[in-house]
Amino acid sequence: MKPKAAVSWSGGKDSYLALHRAAASFDIQVLITIFTEDGRRSRSQGLRPEVLNHQARLLNLPLVSGRGSWETYEQEFKHLLRELARGGYSYVIFGDIYLDEHKAWVERVCSECGLQAVEPLWGKPTTELFREFLATGAQARIVATKAALLDEKWLGTSLCEEMLSTFETLCVDACGERGEYHTLVFTSPRMSAPLKLREVAPLMHDGYWMLDLELVE
Repeated sequence: MKPKAAVSWSGGKDSYLALHRAAASFDIQVLITIFTEDGRRSRSQGLRPEVLNHQARLLNLPLVSGRGSWETYEQEFKHLLRELARGGYSYVIFGDIYLDEHKAWVERVCSECGLQAVEPLWGKPTTELFREFLATGAQARIVATKAALLDEKWLGTSLCEEMLSTFETLCVDACGERGEYHTLVFTSPRMSAPLKLREVAPLMHDGYWMLDLELVE
């Protein structure tokens, strides 16, 4: 039997590709994320909770969440991890690629909670990972950009092969691993239906353009 695992979930291409790669070796049964203190946005991508919850339902996986500030993030995340450990989980899947500091953090907090961190994408060339994501048949839209590098016109655009040369010209990492952009997966072979969304408005927050999205009922 495959060991039980959870996926640290942002809703974007990297966490999706990590899930996709890990599914052959692990029994993935849950997605986990942290929202802001008021529960109105996800900490990672600034997405509405109903968007991520519906995305999880389309993936046929429950989304387990907590709430917290950046100051209390570790405490809230570890609370979720301890609940997983008590539920018989052994592993947590993450979508990190290059960030040594974050990899060290997830390995530490998982270990302190009796779990093991797994990094299926770690150290892989980001251009290859970008293409691998596209090859899964999933599609993702850009929902946040670092304003100094990518203006608001990028918001809502779907990832495609043609972007890679533009990213290279703009000195943007292919997967946005330095925080240049963030995405939301809106359809994939793993989802029972596409995630239907309405664009509300672009927002500027802390040097980022962010696309506010709501579900289309």
